[in-house]
Amino acid sequence: MKNTKGKGSLKLIGRFLPYYKKYKWVMVLDLFCAALTTLCELVLPLIVREITDAATSEPMALTFELIIRSGVLYIVLRIIDTVANYYMASVGHIMGTKIETDMRRDFFGHLQKLSFSYYDNAKVGSLMSRITSDLFDVTEFSHHCPEEFFIAGIKIVCAFAILCTMSIPLTLIVFAVIPIMLVVLTVFNRRVREGFRQSRVQVGELNSSVEDSLLGIRVVKSFANEAVEEEKFEKGNQKFLQIKKKVYHAMAGFQSSTRLFDGIMYIIVVVVGAVFMMYEKISAADFMAYLMFVTTLLTSIRRIVEFAEQFQRGLTGIERFYEIMDVEPEITDAPTAKAAKDIRGDVEFRGVSFHYGDDKKNVLSDIDLKVKAGESIALVGPSGGGKTTLCSLIPRFYDVSSGEILLDGKNIKELTVSSLRENIGVVAQDVYLFAGSIRENIAYGKRDATDEEIAEAARLAGAHEFIDALPDGYDTYVGERGVKLSGGQKQRISIARVFLKNPPILILDEATSALDNESEKLVQTSLEMLAKGRTTFTIAHRLTTIRNADRILVLTEDGIAEEGSHEELIAKDGMYAELYKLYSNM
Repeated sequence: MKNTKGKGSLKLIGRFLPYYKKYKWVMVLDLFCAALTTLCELVLPLIVREITDAATSEPMALTFELIIRSGVLYIVLRIIDTVANYYMASVGHIMGTKIETDMRRDFFGHLQKLSFSYYDNAKVGSLMSRITSDLFDVTEFSHHCPEEFFIAGIKIVCAFAILCTMSIPLTLIVFAVIPIMLVVLTVFNRRVREGFRQSRVQVGELNSSVEDSLLGIRVVKSFANEAVEEEKFEKGNQKFLQIKKKVYHAMAGFQSSTRLFDGIMYIIVVVVGAVFMMYEKISAADFMAYLMFVTTLLTSIRRIVEFAEQFQRGLTGIERFYEIMDVEPEITDAPTAKAAKDIRGDVEFRGVSFHYGDDKKNVLSDIDLKVKAGESIALVGPSGGGKTTLCSLIPRFYDVSSGEILLDGKNIKELTVSSLRENIGVVAQDVYLFAGSIRENIAYGKRDATDEEIAEAARLAGAHEFIDALPDGYDTYVGERGVKLSGGQKQRISIARVFLKNPPILILDEATSALDNESEKLVQTSLEMLAKGRTTFTIAHRLTTIRNADRILVLTEDGIAEEGSHEELIAKDGMYAELYKLYSNM
């Protein structure tokens, strides 16, 4: 994983700039409007200068015509300013929201591409924080950042040029303070940015803690551990408080330093300007205009200061965005990968070994296995023997560490991941239903399925009867993670999804483990019907469910310990026979 922490702000902004491409003309017009509002603001001191100069140099020159003309000019400029500001506040903000939307789409799309190995270590709550609150701040950043710096640039350049026409020495003295000011503020800025980065990380940790506690609320209450959860949350909450304290101390130093430099620049203009006036180096009209321009200049700097917190939040959001976007998916299509077509279902493992991540200890070692199309394979053995891992390698949820897996004689890495997985149906032990209706959850197996197809899939899975008995039938809302249904009901709906998908290869990972005896028999009959003519891998602890498998493999940490039919393995009186006797006596 590439780390963006510590990267310069300019580099981060450079990476962010492509998001403006779609909206470049909106941005150009937005900056044009920003220029108009700035020029309108800069004209007022010049109007005051002209009127003051006319009144002090030659009183007769101060006429109603001059006053009315100046007033009308200013009103026209204010109307222009109002229209330009409306565009900036509406269309400009909408552009920022569109950029946020684009980033959220890219972020979510990237999360979908990341491999199982990434999610084995990731915290969902932290990812949710990045895709929501972090990107909210990017909206304001993407709109205001170009505006504020563009406006500040125009004001500083124009103010410098105009002030030089009044008094070059005074202007040089005033502007000499600005670099010192920027150096001091940069120090505080870095502290603020680091503080915001830490606070974002801690918000993600808090979200993870809350999510973990609430998803496990039934376990919490069953153990009467509410106080334990509150204590865990409070530790994270207090850590967040301490981080925010540091951030606000840095921000206070930032803002206080700005106020100090404001005062220094004002007193320089007042004192030095008064001395210059005394020696007739500057006129009273120029002095008045000078004070107004310095006020405008300081207002601009103050706006940048006020924007600094928003700027740092936005930059932190962008930084955390790219931290995830820089994570490369481990499972990708090879450049020459082709879509899997007309799959029969022959599966072969050749010298397959596998270990997770940096753990050098193999979960599977030198596995050689040939499975013919339509053959039913059952995997049994002690926990940790690699049964689920072996099946997870077929749809490339993980990639083999060495060796290769062939599908119909082709290395699965030569096939596109999506087409490979479209030909494999998985019913996992840990059933997951999406929040929505029963109909939507079954249709997840085939997005364009008709109501008749959905109902038929439910019948095959033994689910139609209980669904039909519900008040809302197939439109019944299942709740978060299917909480409104029993374990057996959820399992049958997940099986119905696979019936609807109708793939040539099936992976059944403890598919009937959550069912009562009656439901198990019903679903087992349906699964046997589904398995006919399809390559099936069944992981089971209930050994009675796999007696009819064509082959049973006993998988241990040392590899395939035994292989054969139920009768053959019982006759061998080895490990399988012991497991079967143990299960039969339970």
